[in-house]
Amino acid sequence: MPTTALASTKASKGKVFAWALWDWGTQPFASVITTFVFAVYLVSDAFGDPDERTKQLAWATAVAGIFIALLAPVLGQGSDRRGRRMFNLRWQTWALAIISAAMYFVAPSPEYFWLGAILLAGGNIVQEIANVNYYAAIDQVSTPRNVGRVSGLGWGLGYLGGITILLLIIVVRGSDFSASDVRIAMLICGAWTLLFTIPLFVTVKDKRPDHPVPSLGVIGSYRELIASIRRLWRTTPNTIFFLVASALFRDGLAGVFTFGGILAAVTFGFEFSEVVTFGVVANVVAGVATMLFGLLDDRIGPKKVIIFSLICLVLLGTGVFVFHDGGKPVFWALGLLMCLFVGPAQSASRSFLARLMPDGMSGEIFGLYATTGRAVSFLSPLLFGVGIIIGQAVLGSSEEGAQYWGILGIVVVLLLGLVVAIFVKQPPKAAELEATLEAD
Repeated sequence: MPTTALASTKASKGKVFAWALWDWGTQPFASVITTFVFAVYLVSDAFGDPDERTKQLAWATAVAGIFIALLAPVLGQGSDRRGRRMFNLRWQTWALAIISAAMYFVAPSPEYFWLGAILLAGGNIVQEIANVNYYAAIDQVSTPRNVGRVSGLGWGLGYLGGITILLLIIVVRGSDFSASDVRIAMLICGAWTLLFTIPLFVTVKDKRPDHPVPSLGVIGSYRELIASIRRLWRTTPNTIFFLVASALFRDGLAGVFTFGGILAAVTFGFEFSEVVTFGVVANVVAGVATMLFGLLDDRIGPKKVIIFSLICLVLLGTGVFVFHDGGKPVFWALGLLMCLFVGPAQSASRSFLARLMPDGMSGEIFGLYATTGRAVSFLSPLLFGVGIIIGQAVLGSSEEGAQYWGILGIVVVLLLGLVVAIFVKQPPKAAELEATLEAD
């Protein structure tokens, strides 16, 4: 077994909390900017035809996804090779804060649309690349015995941080966002990211490699990437299998949140304020559950947490489809129950991979984690749409009347991920990983 990348000694509580706080600090880009506020503002009437702008924004986001898939593993490899993970994460975090604040300059006029779209796409690239270095840094703050709870703490704080800043913005600017409110909110997001990520860079420093390797250049980096994948296939093929399985079920997990609000509004008749209220409660439930499941992760192993969570999500998602006629109470009950398992599956996925990482390859492997996720990110939107088409054919009704069939598409993606995950071997137990550290 290759020497594990996880630390041999337990990090201080302050260092662990500082690492987890980074997730709290950068979450505004995902929640406020991408989900609730800025993206919605960018496709409003102020910028032209909403349908056309939505399509253009989708194309810009797709291009960003291609860049992420191509760059993530190579840049992660570079951080490993030169031992500059925290240095790279620091400037990427600052860039994300600057991009967030720069959205203030996107005035409500058609000529500013592409500025907003470029900032949003660029921010997505920077955030995903930063996530690679952040995820990889888990090997500096966790041990084989506590990696599950450390991962759960970070992911849980991310959920809670996103909702906290959203509520703060609503308190400061009100829930009925005007253009000026949106722009001020972007400044708040930038300041939030800058402020709450400082502790990480103060407490966690770069870990220099034992044998630094000179820069390989772009072509050389991709050659080395291919060689690394071959080595992983020969030495730890379970890592490759897990990357495939997690790509599938993570796309399904993303689909739960992406299309949850749409289902709430169209199928279950939620007003906008009710959607926001549900979103707040859902993220609190997900955040707390993720932290608690992190403790379970360390006791029974991440695979069992992932399998149990996916089984529950498949059953609950099917329940939303079957009992949709029950209206809002059904969505509140089953939707919140689903939120109990989304975060734990995501967090356990990160801790699972952390247990498999050979020493010196953390950034590269989490880069592959990002790339494989992007490679199948079309599945949930595609099957959600296919589900609606099937529903229309079966019911002979309008898209709105058949929209709840889309949930079956998400269930299928989750089920595919579950089936593949069943055949992935449980990662080494804490005692086995510690043995490799002692032998080293």
